[in-house]
Amino acid sequence: MLDLRQLRYFIAVAETEHVGRAAERLHISQSPLSRQIAQLENKLGLTLFERTQQRIRLTRDGAVFLSEARALLRHADRLENLGRRLGRGEEGGLCIGYAPDAMHTGVLPGALRRLQEERPGIHVALYNMSASEQFEGLRQRSLDIALVREPPDGDDPVLRAAPLLEDPLLLVLPAGHPLAAQDAVTAQDLDGRPWIAIEEEGDPGWRDAFVASCVASGFTPDIRLDAPEPLTALGLVASGLGLALVQKSMVRGVTDAVVVRELPWREASVHLWAVWHHIDLRPVVSSFRETVLSYETSSEEPAATSVT
Repeated sequence: MLDLRQLRYFIAVAETEHVGRAAERLHISQSPLSRQIAQLENKLGLTLFERTQQRIRLTRDGAVFLSEARALLRHADRLENLGRRLGRGEEGGLCIGYAPDAMHTGVLPGALRRLQEERPGIHVALYNMSASEQFEGLRQRSLDIALVREPPDGDDPVLRAAPLLEDPLLLVLPAGHPLAAQDAVTAQDLDGRPWIAIEEEGDPGWRDAFVASCVASGFTPDIRLDAPEPLTALGLVASGLGLALVQKSMVRGVTDAVVVRELPWREASVHLWAVWHHIDLRPVVSSFRETVLSYETSSEEPAATSVT
C-alpha cells in the first residue's frame, strides 16, 4: 500500500529538484526526507531520481510516476473533503471540475450564484483540471459534474454529456496595427503576420492543429509567441507583439489598447460541455446539473477582462 505522505515528499523533491529546498518546503530535515524517498523507491522497485553531486532529477519512469502521484493526491484530497462535509451532516456539498472557459463565460459563476440563492450555506469545492482528469474524477465519484471543452466518447458507458454554449473566436490586434483601421479583415490580410498562439492544455498537438486550421482558412500565421491562456495573449496583443484569436467572452471590456474584429469567413468557436455520471446518488447533484443546463449566458455578462 502506498504511503500518501511519501508521495507528498516525492512530489516536493521532484518539483524542486533539490532535497534541501524540498525539506524546507515540507518543514522537515533532509535526512528523514532522503530516507523516505529511498524507502519509496525500494517499495516500488523503481529508480525515481537520477542523482549527481550537482543536482537530483527525475528519471523517465519517475516523470510518469509523478503525473499519477499528483492525480492520486488530488483524488485523496477531494475524498477527505467529502468525508468531512458528510461528517458535518451536510448534503455532501458539491465537487465541481471545470475548464477556465466555464468561468470567464459566466456559466459557472452564474450557476453557483443561483445555487447559493436556493441552498445557502452549501459547501462547493472547485477544481481546475484537464478534461481527462475531470472524466476520471466523475468515474471515481470524487467529482459531481465536469465543465469541459470536449465531451467524452459517445459510447462511454458511464458518462453523459450535453452542450452548454459556443463561444466564437474573434481576431484581436493591437490598436496601432495597420489592420485596425479596416472594418473587415480578409484571410490575405493575415497571411504571414506575427501571431500569438494560445496553448490547449492537455493537447500535445495543439500548435499543429492551430496552424492547420489557419491554413484551411486561407492564411499562414507566423507564430512568434505561445501564450498559456487567453488573458496572457490579450496582454501580449495589447503590447503590440502580434495578433491572436480569442473567445468572444474574453474580449468584452478590454481596454483601448486592442481592437477586435469578427472573421465571418472563418467559423471557429470554443465549445463548453457539461458532463456527469449517469447515476445520480444525491438530489443536490441532479438539481445543480439542471441549473447548469438551463443557464443562459446571454442573461449574464461575464466580468470585464482587464488588459494592460
